[in-house]
Amino acid sequence: MLKQSSNKSSTHIERPTTPDGRYAMLAEMSDEDLMSYFQAGTVEAFDLLVNRYKDPLTNYIYRFLGDMKECEDLLQETFLRVYRNRHSYRRIAKFSTWLYTIAGNLARSEYRKRKRRRLYSLQSMNREEEEFELEIPDETFSPDRHTESTIQDRYIQEALKLIPEEFREVVVLRDVQQLAYEEIAEITGLPMGTVKSRINRGRTKLQALLKDVYSPHPMPS
Repeated sequence: MLKQSSNKSSTHIERPTTPDGRYAMLAEMSDEDLMSYFQAGTVEAFDLLVNRYKDPLTNYIYRFLGDMKECEDLLQETFLRVYRNRHSYRRIAKFSTWLYTIAGNLARSEYRKRKRRRLYSLQSMNREEEEFELEIPDETFSPDRHTESTIQDRYIQEALKLIPEEFREVVVLRDVQQLAYEEIAEITGLPMGTVKSRINRGRTKLQALLKDVYSPHPMPS
Protein backbone atom coordinates (compact mmCIF):
# COMPACT_ATOMS: atom_id res chain seq x y z
CA MET A 1 0.00 0.00 0.00
CA LEU A 2 1.03 3.64 -0.21
CA LYS A 3 2.66 4.82 2.98
CA GLN A 4 3.61 8.38 3.91
CA SER A 5 7.29 8.69 4.78
CA SER A 6 8.62 10.70 7.68
CA ASN A 7 9.49 13.39 5.13
CA LYS A 8 6.07 14.91 4.47
CA SER A 9 7.11 16.10 1.01
CA SER A 10 7.51 12.60 -0.40
CA THR A 11 5.91 9.18 -0.42
CA HIS A 12 7.30 5.71 -0.84
CA ILE A 13 5.73 2.34 -1.56
CA GLU A 14 6.08 -0.39 1.02
CA ARG A 15 6.44 -3.81 -0.59
CA PRO A 16 5.95 -7.24 1.01
CA THR A 17 9.05 -9.41 1.18
CA THR A 18 7.86 -12.62 -0.51
CA PRO A 19 6.58 -12.97 -4.10
CA ASP A 20 3.46 -14.86 -3.00
CA GLY A 21 2.70 -12.33 -0.29
CA ARG A 22 3.24 -9.44 -2.67
CA TYR A 23 0.91 -10.90 -5.32
CA ALA A 24 -1.82 -11.65 -2.78
CA MET A 25 -1.61 -8.13 -1.43
CA LEU A 26 -1.68 -6.59 -4.89
CA ALA A 27 -4.70 -8.68 -5.89
CA GLU A 28 -6.78 -6.97 -3.19
CA MET A 29 -5.90 -3.46 -4.32
CA SER A 30 -7.94 -0.97 -6.31
CA ASP A 31 -7.07 -0.29 -9.93
CA GLU A 32 -5.65 3.07 -8.97
CA ASP A 33 -3.36 1.60 -6.30
CA LEU A 34 -2.16 -1.02 -8.76
CA MET A 35 -1.23 1.73 -11.19
CA SER A 36 0.77 3.45 -8.44
CA TYR A 37 2.71 0.24 -7.86
CA PHE A 38 3.16 -0.30 -11.57
CA GLN A 39 4.49 3.24 -11.99
CA ALA A 40 6.97 2.43 -9.22
CA GLY A 41 8.22 -0.62 -11.10
CA THR A 42 6.05 -3.51 -9.87
CA VAL A 43 5.27 -5.37 -13.08
CA GLU A 44 2.94 -7.81 -11.29
CA ALA A 45 0.55 -4.89 -10.78
CA PHE A 46 0.31 -4.43 -14.54
CA ASP A 47 -0.35 -8.16 -14.99
CA LEU A 48 -3.24 -7.96 -12.55
CA LEU A 49 -4.75 -4.98 -14.38
CA VAL A 50 -4.53 -6.89 -17.66
CA ASN A 51 -6.27 -9.88 -16.08
CA ARG A 52 -9.01 -7.65 -14.65
CA TYR A 53 -9.79 -5.85 -17.88
CA LYS A 54 -8.91 -8.13 -20.79
CA ASP A 55 -12.38 -9.73 -20.96
CA PRO A 56 -14.43 -6.52 -20.54
CA LEU A 57 -12.22 -4.73 -23.07
CA THR A 58 -12.48 -7.62 -25.53
CA ASN A 59 -16.26 -7.41 -25.27
CA TYR A 60 -16.25 -3.63 -25.73
CA ILE A 61 -13.92 -3.57 -28.73
CA TYR A 62 -15.60 -6.54 -30.40
CA ARG A 63 -19.06 -5.00 -29.98
CA PHE A 64 -17.70 -1.79 -31.48
CA LEU A 65 -15.93 -3.29 -34.50
CA GLY A 66 -17.57 -6.70 -34.94
CA ASP A 67 -14.30 -8.34 -35.97
CA MET A 68 -12.44 -10.62 -33.53
CA LYS A 69 -9.09 -10.40 -35.30
CA GLU A 70 -9.14 -6.60 -35.19
CA CYS A 71 -10.38 -6.82 -31.61
CA GLU A 72 -7.40 -8.94 -30.54
CA ASP A 73 -4.97 -6.56 -32.25
CA LEU A 74 -6.50 -3.48 -30.60
CA LEU A 75 -6.66 -5.18 -27.21
CA GLN A 76 -2.93 -5.84 -27.40
CA GLU A 77 -2.27 -2.28 -28.58
CA THR A 78 -4.38 -0.85 -25.74
CA PHE A 79 -2.39 -2.63 -23.05
CA LEU A 80 0.86 -1.80 -24.83
CA ARG A 81 -0.05 1.89 -24.63
CA VAL A 82 -0.95 1.52 -20.95
CA TYR A 83 2.49 -0.01 -20.39
CA ARG A 84 4.35 2.63 -22.35
CA ASN A 85 2.36 5.60 -21.05
CA ARG A 86 1.96 4.48 -17.42
CA HIS A 87 3.65 7.60 -16.09
CA SER A 88 1.13 9.85 -17.81
CA TYR A 89 -1.69 8.43 -15.68
CA ARG A 90 -2.75 10.57 -12.70
CA ARG A 91 -4.94 9.37 -9.84
CA ILE A 92 -7.36 12.25 -10.33
CA ALA A 93 -8.98 10.01 -12.98
CA LYS A 94 -10.42 6.53 -12.52
CA PHE A 95 -8.14 3.96 -14.11
CA SER A 96 -11.08 2.39 -15.96
CA THR A 97 -11.97 5.74 -17.54
CA TRP A 98 -8.37 6.25 -18.66
CA LEU A 99 -8.20 2.69 -20.02
CA TYR A 100 -11.50 2.85 -21.91
CA THR A 101 -10.50 6.22 -23.37
CA ILE A 102 -7.36 4.62 -24.85
CA ALA A 103 -9.33 1.64 -26.19
CA GLY A 104 -12.11 3.86 -27.51
CA ASN A 105 -9.70 6.12 -29.37
CA LEU A 106 -8.07 3.10 -31.01
CA ALA A 107 -11.42 1.56 -31.91
CA ARG A 108 -12.74 4.81 -33.40
CA SER A 109 -9.55 5.23 -35.42
CA GLU A 110 -9.81 1.69 -36.77
CA TYR A 111 -13.48 2.16 -37.55
CA ARG A 112 -12.76 5.31 -39.55
CA LYS A 113 -10.04 3.54 -41.52
CA ARG A 114 -12.53 0.81 -42.31
CA LYS A 115 -15.14 3.41 -43.17
CA ARG A 116 -12.84 4.97 -45.73
CA ARG A 117 -12.21 1.54 -47.23
CA ARG A 118 -15.92 0.86 -47.47
CA LEU A 119 -17.08 4.37 -48.25
CA TYR A 120 -19.72 3.65 -50.84
CA SER A 121 -21.39 0.75 -49.07
CA LEU A 122 -21.48 2.58 -45.74
CA GLN A 123 -22.91 5.72 -47.33
CA SER A 124 -25.69 3.60 -48.75
CA MET A 125 -26.29 1.96 -45.38
CA ASN A 126 -26.41 5.30 -43.57
CA ARG A 127 -29.02 6.61 -46.01
CA GLU A 128 -31.18 3.61 -45.26
CA GLU A 129 -30.76 4.21 -41.52
CA GLU A 130 -31.88 7.83 -41.72
CA GLU A 131 -35.53 6.80 -41.44
CA PHE A 132 -34.95 5.83 -37.80
CA GLU A 133 -33.36 9.06 -36.65
CA LEU A 134 -36.54 10.98 -35.90
CA GLU A 135 -38.26 8.24 -33.93
CA ILE A 136 -39.13 8.98 -30.30
CA PRO A 137 -36.63 7.14 -28.08
CA ASP A 138 -38.19 3.93 -26.77
CA GLU A 139 -36.88 2.74 -23.42
CA THR A 140 -38.30 -0.77 -23.66
CA PHE A 141 -35.24 -2.58 -24.99
CA SER A 142 -31.87 -3.38 -23.52
CA PRO A 143 -29.47 -5.38 -25.70
CA ASP A 144 -27.47 -6.78 -22.83
CA ARG A 145 -30.47 -8.67 -21.41
CA HIS A 146 -30.07 -11.46 -23.93
CA THR A 147 -26.34 -12.02 -24.19
CA GLU A 148 -26.54 -15.43 -22.50
CA SER A 149 -27.94 -16.91 -25.70
CA THR A 150 -25.38 -17.47 -28.45
CA ILE A 151 -27.94 -17.15 -31.25
CA GLN A 152 -29.48 -14.01 -29.78
CA ASP A 153 -26.04 -12.57 -29.15
CA ARG A 154 -25.19 -12.98 -32.84
CA TYR A 155 -28.32 -11.05 -33.82
CA ILE A 156 -27.38 -8.26 -31.41
CA GLN A 157 -23.87 -8.04 -32.82
CA GLU A 158 -25.12 -7.91 -36.39
CA ALA A 159 -27.57 -5.16 -35.44
CA LEU A 160 -24.85 -3.17 -33.65
CA LYS A 161 -22.76 -3.26 -36.82
CA LEU A 162 -25.63 -1.65 -38.73
CA ILE A 163 -26.08 1.43 -36.56
CA PRO A 164 -23.80 4.49 -36.90
CA GLU A 165 -20.62 4.64 -34.86
CA GLU A 166 -21.69 7.50 -32.61
CA PHE A 167 -24.72 5.53 -31.39
CA ARG A 168 -23.03 2.12 -31.24
CA GLU A 169 -20.20 3.26 -28.99
CA VAL A 170 -22.36 4.78 -26.26
CA VAL A 171 -24.88 1.92 -26.32
CA VAL A 172 -22.07 -0.61 -25.88
CA LEU A 173 -20.53 1.40 -23.04
CA ARG A 174 -23.89 1.74 -21.27
CA ASP A 175 -25.82 -1.46 -22.00
CA VAL A 176 -22.99 -3.95 -22.43
CA GLN A 177 -20.22 -2.51 -20.24
CA GLN A 178 -22.69 -1.08 -17.69
CA LEU A 179 -20.72 2.15 -17.27
CA ALA A 180 -22.27 5.19 -15.66
CA TYR A 181 -23.38 8.11 -17.83
CA GLU A 182 -20.75 10.30 -16.19
CA GLU A 183 -17.95 7.89 -17.09
CA ILE A 184 -19.20 7.54 -20.66
CA ALA A 185 -19.16 11.32 -21.00
CA GLU A 186 -15.52 11.38 -19.83
CA ILE A 187 -14.48 8.54 -22.15
CA THR A 188 -16.12 10.01 -25.24
CA GLY A 189 -15.58 13.69 -24.44
CA LEU A 190 -19.28 14.36 -25.03
CA PRO A 191 -21.67 16.48 -22.93
CA MET A 192 -23.96 14.47 -20.66
CA GLY A 193 -27.07 15.46 -22.61
CA THR A 194 -25.52 14.24 -25.86
CA VAL A 195 -24.54 10.94 -24.26
CA LYS A 196 -28.09 10.28 -23.04
CA SER A 197 -29.61 11.35 -26.34
CA ARG A 198 -27.32 9.09 -28.37
CA ILE A 199 -27.98 6.14 -26.08
CA ASN A 200 -31.72 6.58 -26.50
CA ARG A 201 -31.45 6.96 -30.28
CA GLY A 202 -29.12 3.98 -30.49
CA ARG A 203 -31.56 1.86 -28.51
CA THR A 204 -34.35 2.96 -30.81
CA LYS A 205 -32.39 1.87 -33.85
CA LEU A 206 -31.55 -1.47 -32.27
CA GLN A 207 -35.18 -2.02 -31.35
CA ALA A 208 -36.20 -1.40 -34.94
CA LEU A 209 -33.56 -3.82 -36.24
CA LEU A 210 -34.37 -6.50 -33.67
CA LYS A 211 -38.15 -6.12 -33.46
CA ASP A 212 -38.70 -9.54 -35.04
CA VAL A 213 -36.23 -11.23 -32.69
CA TYR A 214 -37.22 -9.99 -29.25
CA SER A 215 -40.40 -8.99 -27.50
CA PRO A 216 -40.10 -5.75 -25.49
CA HIS A 217 -38.76 -5.80 -21.94
CA PRO A 218 -38.75 -2.97 -19.41
CA MET A 219 -35.59 -0.89 -19.45
CA PRO A 220 -33.36 -0.84 -16.37
CA SER A 221 -33.24 2.48 -14.54
